[in-house]
Amino acid sequence: METHSTPADILPTYERVATDFQATRNKSLFEKPCLDRMLGITPRNTGQRRVLDLGCGPGAPIATYLEDRGLAVTGVDGAANMVDLFNATLPNARAIHADMRTLDLGERFDALLAWDSFFHLSQDAQRAMFPIFAKHAAPNAALMFTSGTSDGEVWGHAATEQVYHSSLDPEEYRALLMAYGFKVISFRPEDPNCHGHSIWLARFTGE
Repeated sequence: METHSTPADILPTYERVATDFQATRNKSLFEKPCLDRMLGITPRNTGQRRVLDLGCGPGAPIATYLEDRGLAVTGVDGAANMVDLFNATLPNARAIHADMRTLDLGERFDALLAWDSFFHLSQDAQRAMFPIFAKHAAPNAALMFTSGTSDGEVWGHAATEQVYHSSLDPEEYRALLMAYGFKVISFRPEDPNCHGHSIWLARFTGE
């Protein structure tokens, strides 16, 4: 009987494969149209706009693009080797070794991004992320994350290792966003302009 990866395996897996993941990661910046939509609603609350990149990985191409666009980038990753690679890629950015599920930086950001990271959490852990998003969101902050298109669990690969993914039903995501002070701007399931990723974009309207 095949043994599947679990949410508990995610951080140890990325710790092991960090260098291989960096080497094989698609760096064509196919994410640019999506990131530009996020930047289009990202406010300038005070001075330089600040983005929190949750599950930042090695930093390229997403964090490097955001830095090039003039944002102050804070990357968070639960795999220490990914944080080391991020630091090497973006020496002027800030990288924090922390688990997003327990994050409490005591800071608020103009944009929050969880690209291909949030969906590695269990369904209950995903539900518990919405108050964490809200706690780190500045007034009118943008939130972008990727998910699946329906309730369930699936398995994929990072480098050569199997990794777990899960998703809630889109209507549950909508309800959670509303409950924690976010207004949905768009949900683009399997967006052909972003390599088939399913992408949520929301604005924080809470306190």
